[in-house]
Amino acid sequence: MQKIHRILVAIKNPEAPSLPALDKALQLAQAFGASLEIYHAIAEPVYMEYELSDQSLRALTDTRVAGYRKKLESLAARAAALRVSANVSVDWEYPTYQAIVRRAHLTHADLIVAECHQGRRTLPWLVHVTDWELLRTSHVPVLLVRTPEPYQRPLVLAAIDPTQAHGKPEKLDREILSAAGRISRALSGSVHAMHAYCPVPLDVPSSAIRSDASAALLYQAVRAQARTMFERVARHARIPRARRHLIDFDPVLAIPETAHDVGADLVVMGAVSRSGLKRILVGNTAERALGAIHCDVLVVKPKRFASHVDDDVRGVRLVAPQLPYAY
Repeated sequence: MQKIHRILVAIKNPEAPSLPALDKALQLAQAFGASLEIYHAIAEPVYMEYELSDQSLRALTDTRVAGYRKKLESLAARAAALRVSANVSVDWEYPTYQAIVRRAHLTHADLIVAECHQGRRTLPWLVHVTDWELLRTSHVPVLLVRTPEPYQRPLVLAAIDPTQAHGKPEKLDREILSAAGRISRALSGSVHAMHAYCPVPLDVPSSAIRSDASAALLYQAVRAQARTMFERVARHARIPRARRHLIDFDPVLAIPETAHDVGADLVVMGAVSRSGLKRILVGNTAERALGAIHCDVLVVKPKRFASHVDDDVRGVRLVAPQLPYAY
């Protein structure tokens, strides 16, 4: 993870009574000596009326943008009181995740901080679609804020996969550990590392497990390999032995449980963008585990990850009025 000079904090609702994402972005900006971009994307459509002209549409949108900008400027005043340099920006743009990624690219942000959506999910373990698409498409690390409490010497849990069992690039573990270390040092916290693995890999043919003895031998071999690779990575990152956690369990369940057991304030994970059949077959550990983690989550990407969000702004989404149904 590269040094953090510019932080983009995405404000979901500028009128909310509390803004934990902003509070924690300010903490990080102070800790890193970084500047802040306070950003809000207006994603609501404008329903076209027959009498709405181009001029009145422009007046409507300009008024809304100016109103939100004024609210964000009051938030920037909070940053100034803490001696944090802050700019504000408002776009009428959709979908929200693309607007955020686009703004981060245009402002050369090194980190995106966003409040986790609390809306209804299609399945209990899935994160909100806006959050997941932001994590999937962003070219810079994304911090999803889930708890309102400020960081106080936080315990940072780095979830790595040195065996690359879930198709993640080898160097991604280095990015995860680098990010965990950088955050913990800036906030005077501590780093734990974990590796969760399936004791019997899914790709092992049933013919290889003909008896209890063969199953035990396979389990021992898998555990020995996982331990060797995990210890090597953890030693290189100088993680104390007491802060290393090797779990022989499904990562989707093990990561949230370990975060709870050690009292993690922040979990650092890696994610790669997949689509189509490969995503269906391989599954996505990050997406499924995220829905069950109750602390903040920082998701990093491999180096040279390229976002497919272009720089073309869509602007206001216009929706035609519905005509009355004729019987």
